[in-house]
Amino acid sequence: MSVSSLKQLAYPAYEARLARLIKGKPQPKHIAIMADGNRRWAREAGFTDISHGHRQGAKKIGEMISWCRDTDIEVVTIYLLSTENLKRSEQEVELLFDIISDVVTHLSHSDVGCQVRLVGHLDLLPDEIRQRMVTAAAETEDNTGVIVNVAVGYGGRQEIVDAVQNLVRAEAEKGTTAAEMADRVTAESIGEHLYTKGLPDPDLVIRTSGEQRLSGFLLWQAAYSEIWFTDTYWPAFRKVDFLRALRDYSQRSRRFGK
Repeated sequence: MSVSSLKQLAYPAYEARLARLIKGKPQPKHIAIMADGNRRWAREAGFTDISHGHRQGAKKIGEMISWCRDTDIEVVTIYLLSTENLKRSEQEVELLFDIISDVVTHLSHSDVGCQVRLVGHLDLLPDEIRQRMVTAAAETEDNTGVIVNVAVGYGGRQEIVDAVQNLVRAEAEKGTTAAEMADRVTAESIGEHLYTKGLPDPDLVIRTSGEQRLSGFLLWQAAYSEIWFTDTYWPAFRKVDFLRALRDYSQRSRRFGK
């Protein structure tokens, strides 16, 4: 029997062991996922067409949401398309639009009962794609499962700019003077205008593919998040990797900057 076959046989037992290790231990309520490495996975797997990587990565999202069922996770934010990604070739961007809209549609009809929310600068998307995703997400409003934030057309700096601008507009409509407005701009008031308003900040940020940076993801919300990096490409991300991240989180002592 080959080494790979032995590993496959051992995975269920290892998964069960990891699940036991985190039971009763601190677990994140909100995890943020930087699903990175789709293109590199496709190239290293021998595909000349990188769309295979994007499509395999898209399939992994539904799997990952299902893994949350037996955990304390209540919110998942997944980074699928940044504003920088929009600068890629027209062909790849159009492919990403189609795949991401398929992901949102799939999640809206999946048996996990998740509530899908779209976060990002949706005005950057083609009208047809945006409407398709908005319609699919709206169908999940009454679901009581995990809340899934799909970050598309997202940029962390732009989110903060949007939040401040919307706060200023709201205060201006109330007749707040410029002098008074300066006092109304607080961390709490800005938080009320973020894309993720009403939700807790992420406890844990996971980034796949070996890159060790936030790349503008949830810059405000992730200020005190724990961060876990793995060399595994997103399409190859397994439940054992997911459970390892939760195990590592359970062993950390969170200080929130203190």
